[in-house]
Amino acid sequence: MANNEQITVGSMFAGIGGICLGFKLNGCKLVWANEKDKYACETYRLNFGDNYLVQGDILDIPDNKIPKFDILTAGFPCQAFSSVGLQQGFDDPRGNLFFEVMRVIKTSKPRVVFLENVANLVKHDEGRTFETIKSLLEEQNYNVVYEIMNAKEYGNLPQQRNRIYIVAFKYKKDLAKFSFPSRIPLTRTSFDLFDKDKKESKYYMDGHRMWDRMMEYMTERDRVYRFTDWGLSRSLPGICPTLLAAMGSRFERIPFFYDDYSVRLMTPRECARLQGFPEKYILPETNEKQVYKQIGNSVAVPVVYRIAKKIVEALQ
Repeated sequence: MANNEQITVGSMFAGIGGICLGFKLNGCKLVWANEKDKYACETYRLNFGDNYLVQGDILDIPDNKIPKFDILTAGFPCQAFSSVGLQQGFDDPRGNLFFEVMRVIKTSKPRVVFLENVANLVKHDEGRTFETIKSLLEEQNYNVVYEIMNAKEYGNLPQQRNRIYIVAFKYKKDLAKFSFPSRIPLTRTSFDLFDKDKKESKYYMDGHRMWDRMMEYMTERDRVYRFTDWGLSRSLPGICPTLLAAMGSRFERIPFFYDDYSVRLMTPRECARLQGFPEKYILPETNEKQVYKQIGNSVAVPVVYRIAKKIVEALQ
């Protein structure tokens, strides 16, 4: 591939475009993206336009409607493998969507496949799930490497977010030029990314039914807190806990902290910052619940950006 030739990218389960953004910022050309959630598609269009996004279920898209591209990216649904969920894996219809990834690979024959998922994927079903994924890629003659990377160690993001990144190269010569990015020091805390001004009252938790229990538990002001299925939990000092899609369904899943006024929830914009989305990235103001869900479902953009950079260098 000549240096001046733009590398093309197709994206499955594109969400609001976190992975797409990481590749676009590396000069790649997005030529196809698919997402079924209509709210995520709205956010995607606000930021990437509507030239190539196909809204709808991947199961309904025939092979002849899938173009060719150099890189296929897929943050395929992780709920089926998550340690937070029921861990049903391929028995869960969402887990079965990996076989759609394989279908697109066979159709488009990309030079590189980039996959992102929960770190637990490696351990799921005693490692058999991951083995299946790896051997399916190898059957199509891809050379597979992977790394578990935490946003706070690889993206300078003060968020505890451990994810597996799988990169599969069609050609060994490309793989030979690739290595995962190394760790970088974390130079900021989540409090550096929180706004300092007073927010609307809906973000404050005064009068919450668990207020007394919260006051008992929330003894340290340099920590971010949230409710889990087991009760209240606190993060490491200055680090935000993993942002989850469940933030959109239950407001108690949104992390909260002490600001200068009281205890308040993180706003959607603050959540977006903790995933590394730039300030100019547009978040729709109409449906806040959906925006929380979208951000929790998305990726740590700087980590993807750094891996994408290494992929692009390997292809040139």
